[in-house]
Amino acid sequence: MRFTVSNGVWVISHINFEHNHELAKPEERQFLRSCRKIFEASGGVDVGRRRTKPLSYLGNDFGGDRNVQFAKKDMGNYLPREMGNMMEPGDVQGLLNYFRRKKCEDPSFFYAVQVNQLNQATNFFWRDGRSKLDYDCFGDVVSFDATFRLNKYNLICAPFVGVNHHWKNMLFGCAFLLDESTHSYVWLFESFLESMGNTQPKTIFTNENEAMSKAIETVFMKTRHRLSTGHIVKDARRNLANQFANLEFMKYLNKCFYECHDETEFQVSWDDMINKFSLGDHLWLKKLYSLRDKWCLVFNSDTFSANIDSVQRSDSIDTVFHQVSTKRMDVISFVQHFEEKTKEMHLDELEDDHFCKHVVPRLQVWNGILNHAVYVYTSKIFNFFEMELLGCMGVRMKEVCKDGEVCIYEAIEEGQQKVCKINYNLSTQDISCSCKLFERMGILCRHALKAFDFNNLTQIPVQYILKRWTKEAKKGIVVRVSNERHGLSSNTVKSVQSLRLSELMHMGSNVYSIASLSDSGTKIVKEKLAEAMELLEKDEEIVNRLAHAKKVDSSPSLNAISDIWTMASLSQDSNNHGIDQFQSQQN
Repeated sequence: MRFTVSNGVWVISHINFEHNHELAKPEERQFLRSCRKIFEASGGVDVGRRRTKPLSYLGNDFGGDRNVQFAKKDMGNYLPREMGNMMEPGDVQGLLNYFRRKKCEDPSFFYAVQVNQLNQATNFFWRDGRSKLDYDCFGDVVSFDATFRLNKYNLICAPFVGVNHHWKNMLFGCAFLLDESTHSYVWLFESFLESMGNTQPKTIFTNENEAMSKAIETVFMKTRHRLSTGHIVKDARRNLANQFANLEFMKYLNKCFYECHDETEFQVSWDDMINKFSLGDHLWLKKLYSLRDKWCLVFNSDTFSANIDSVQRSDSIDTVFHQVSTKRMDVISFVQHFEEKTKEMHLDELEDDHFCKHVVPRLQVWNGILNHAVYVYTSKIFNFFEMELLGCMGVRMKEVCKDGEVCIYEAIEEGQQKVCKINYNLSTQDISCSCKLFERMGILCRHALKAFDFNNLTQIPVQYILKRWTKEAKKGIVVRVSNERHGLSSNTVKSVQSLRLSELMHMGSNVYSIASLSDSGTKIVKEKLAEAMELLEKDEEIVNRLAHAKKVDSSPSLNAISDIWTMASLSQDSNNHGIDQFQSQQN
């Protein structure tokens, strides 16, 4: 049968009443593709009952339980995925054994498992010890992607991805999920936060998912939820295929995403786009508009995002996992591939750190602030900063008014109509710009730098050097607190020790990574650790604390403790002394 369409009306243009095949018999209908579909009327059964009940119920409509098997794929829309896609016991046990083995190798390794009412494992989360240290430094922004699948069980493979001080991806952990329910996401996000010391990120980027959004509202109450630009662009290509080839339409859409100065301008631009291209009834655009506070830059310019909402960064994050998750492999193999990807990223970071220490970018122009930046920032971030500083040449600025030490400027870039307002305090060197580049990325904008240049500043004020972008980003914060003098509670004492331990673990991780590159490096570190252990065993404060711990908590004796970092973290003096020693040895 053929049709033609005229003015929205479908008209039959040709029909052949003779079949070219033998019709299926009634008992054969379950083999037809069209009969493998479970419609909403049939699918809307009570899935709260055991799996055999809904199958039996649907079997009545499909001519028996056996016939329902041909509609299994579609049943995933109506029955909980854990009912139809449960992992085989052997795979579950193998995965748990693997996690336990990793826990023995790395005491900081973390994993969590969620089980259903039948005590069957349904969801998994894991991260290694290094990921916790990375999160301590770069956990302000997290990208969570639940669009990947592992083919064997159609498992959701959901990585937590961050951005380091070289603006490159790093993995904070990963999860296997059997369904996309709010309950599963709440469990996952709570497990993730627990593994990271309950420190919430400032911003989390995800794909659009209603169940996920509800879970984020429940768990990440202090976090700004954003939608990934990369996923929106993919959805737009599918839903606006005809418009995507129109350069004028793309200009309007890009303006709505990135170029509006305030909410009023966004609304005007959006309305103009809808009216110009007659898209008032477009359902996908209506939904996108309702979520505008999660994707439009103008609604989120006051929150740090590390600029990963750019299309370039979104595409980069999207490719982190794709080459692994699309392979046909078992869960253990996937976890091993995840580990290899994590190691690869760590080696890339180590190489970038080495490059930053030994190679200084050549300055295109001599400038005091630029010379300061080249020694502070990593190479990648310096490139961003240099671009903004050179952009000052195209900025025209005038002083609007001055009230005591506070100057107000207006800046406009050549070829643009956007006017930025800058407030600058001459005494404190505090500055703010209405473009809010520093707030969302942590780098001073060209308008603020123009004001600094106008007032002859030759260095970046310390309050505008974001540590996470510097070469020293992974050096910990020394906790100089005396518990006895300040009368701290036992919980506070543990918290202070945890901070000291985290700092030592950061340094130790870097030392071990470098030393493991050669036999001689490994030998050096082992000798120095032995020396450090001898010093710690003689430290009076540590001996007293261990004796007290043994008396109160039945803790192991001093000689039985093998973790040198834990021992050092018990004492503030030994902690600082050990840090100084390792810093000098690293240098």
